[in-house]
Amino acid sequence: MFAVYGLQGRLYSGPLERVRELGAVQAVARLRALAGVQRQEQPGLAEVVAAQREAQPSGWAGLGGGAAGAQAYAQTAGEAARQPLTLVQQLMSRRLVTVPLSATVREAWATLARAGVGQAPVLNEAGALVGLISRADLLREQLLPLDLAEAPAWAERLAAPVAAAMWSPVPSAQPDTGVREAAQLLLELHLPGLPVLDEQGQLQGFLSRNDLLRALTHEPPLDLWS
Repeated sequence: MFAVYGLQGRLYSGPLERVRELGAVQAVARLRALAGVQRQEQPGLAEVVAAQREAQPSGWAGLGGGAAGAQAYAQTAGEAARQPLTLVQQLMSRRLVTVPLSATVREAWATLARAGVGQAPVLNEAGALVGLISRADLLREQLLPLDLAEAPAWAERLAAPVAAAMWSPVPSAQPDTGVREAAQLLLELHLPGLPVLDEQGQLQGFLSRNDLLRALTHEPPLDLWS
């Protein structure tokens, strides 16, 4: 189950298929795609997998590892079978990093930097989800001047409200949403992540692309795409 939130509150609640049809969400997605900003905080799948394999022994995953692979298999054969990762609540981060709607672009950037995250939900004074902000959004050409020498222009843009840069309306997922559906939505709308809210609209966590990649590389075998 998914929901879409904006400045006016909850705009939609229902299955994935209807989210794709919402004009407001599609319009924001097209705007982000046309901006052409590369989200550098999100590594590519090939890069993550390659890095993980380099960090593992030669027998990792039992692929031609010879004795090392056999030893690794013997060590894990007796372990209890892991539960398949199928729900958003199994992968989401429960560390709640948020940006208030009253924040400026400068304050939003500082919040993301202190927390070491690439994106965060934006909440209004009542604690309700109204948008999503990412480092890539804060670096859009439309928001920041290209000439570093334009100090007054930089000061003005950094003092702009975070609402000028955030993604809104923004889709969200419930904790019991299927991981496959959540991944499909991230891919189709070019989202860096999904806020995870309960049925009452309270923020419970955040599912990022990195969470999906981390599960894919750290939890073999992962029945995510079967």
